[in-house]
Amino acid sequence: MNKVLLVAQRELLENVKTKGFWIGILVFPLMFALFIVVPTFLERAKSARQFAVIDESGWLLQEIERRVITADLTVALQVAAQHHEAATDLDDLPSVLQELAPAIARVDMVERSRVAAAVVAPSNEQGVAPSSWSPAAADILAKREALLTWWRDLEPAQAPSQISKSQYVRRDVETAGPDAQQHLNRLIGAGELFAYFVIGPDPVNGNAGFKYVSRNLTDDELRDWFSDMASEAIRTKRLAQEEIDPGVARWIQEPARFEVRKVSEAGEETEVGMRDMLRQWSPVAFVYLLWISVFSISQMLLTNTVEEKSNRTIEVLLSSVSPLQLMSGKIAGIAATGLTVVGSWILFFVAGTKIVPLFLDAPPTVDLSVLATDPVLLGSFIAYFLLGFLLYAAILVGIGSVVNTIKEAQNLTMPVTLLLFVPLLAMIPIGRDPNGLLAKVLSYVPPFTPFVMMNRAAAPPTLVEYVVTTVLLVVSIAVAMWAAAKVFRIGILLTGKPPKPSEILRWIRAPVGVVPNRD
Repeated sequence: MNKVLLVAQRELLENVKTKGFWIGILVFPLMFALFIVVPTFLERAKSARQFAVIDESGWLLQEIERRVITADLTVALQVAAQHHEAATDLDDLPSVLQELAPAIARVDMVERSRVAAAVVAPSNEQGVAPSSWSPAAADILAKREALLTWWRDLEPAQAPSQISKSQYVRRDVETAGPDAQQHLNRLIGAGELFAYFVIGPDPVNGNAGFKYVSRNLTDDELRDWFSDMASEAIRTKRLAQEEIDPGVARWIQEPARFEVRKVSEAGEETEVGMRDMLRQWSPVAFVYLLWISVFSISQMLLTNTVEEKSNRTIEVLLSSVSPLQLMSGKIAGIAATGLTVVGSWILFFVAGTKIVPLFLDAPPTVDLSVLATDPVLLGSFIAYFLLGFLLYAAILVGIGSVVNTIKEAQNLTMPVTLLLFVPLLAMIPIGRDPNGLLAKVLSYVPPFTPFVMMNRAAAPPTLVEYVVTTVLLVVSIAVAMWAAAKVFRIGILLTGKPPKPSEILRWIRAPVGVVPNRD
């Protein structure tokens, strides 16, 4: 055992003492963070789309403008409430929202939308705040002019990324009459205008005369956004024309919504929060990480074995230890290396959940770090990492012992690599139905057990399934280790042409101490 530990220590130190090892550890979380942060920064860096509108109806553009301001103010009120509830610094909010943040936080989301609509409504339509509104809503309405002034004076570059004014800016049409479209076409050709819309004379009765003109037809966000706003305004006009009360129309179209609840282990009904929804799909992220960990660390063992065999280091080591001690030590050392990598990634993830929201300028409404520190998920991940690594390490160390080059190893490991892709392909179906037939069947297949059982952690399998699948996996590891040891003791000193699969099977069946003749 002392010799096994010495070999394991050598394998661990040879990896962790190199700069490349720690750079490799940093690369994965850094790339993951960049994939989240960089697209957000690039989206913010994109200049606001300049567009114009030719309104032949005489009313639709005005209605769309009111809806745009209403939507922007609703989002602004929501952002202010989130900052206040998260107890974050309010200095990055405009002064009017800083002042109103406590009142906004006391108003629910439905009433915020109503308040925003009342703020935008013309003075002759606003009237006195209804008695059904809360005192907090009345406080917000008292700042109506300040809110409108803030929105009108807001520059796109300074606008919060959540509101439309940071993405789309309407320019007035300077040329009237039949030459207006030719003038706008020239502006688009010169790159001074992104697109323009033409609204037909009678939007209520049809889309005749409607037009969208742009040189960039792949970026359809502006068109979709404006079309949605126009559709809502036209729908409201049609309801009024048919003398249908808008409230009645909304009531008729109101979908049935079921409040989601869950049942605890004690059989009690409890509410479902954002953390519960995240935890439902968090095992999928753990499966990705588990797959990458097992695959990369196992490949490290394979590469290390082939490299030491090709440069004759193995022969020196075997002068002091037995083949079984050498194989066991290499597996233990690489396993410790893998735990170092995985532990570092978990620490980076926890730190990232605290730091990344600061770069995104988003209040941390949900603390994602609780998912990484969840004892069930974290314990399952570490346990299945070790079990999965031991199984695939036994297979790959056996393959590494019989080949002389990485190229030969790649040919033999192709079936193992394809096998590893099965749990990835089944990941989403299993995540949707963690206790379904597919999930249960694959749980009892040892090469898939670590990934599938990790995937099912959100809707925990029964204790019997945990016990039976773990026993099967442990037995499979023992068999794989036994077979790998018999192959390793012969193949590690073998040179020349790699053995055929039939020859490897003879090595496994041969008694210990007997070396079968080669074909």
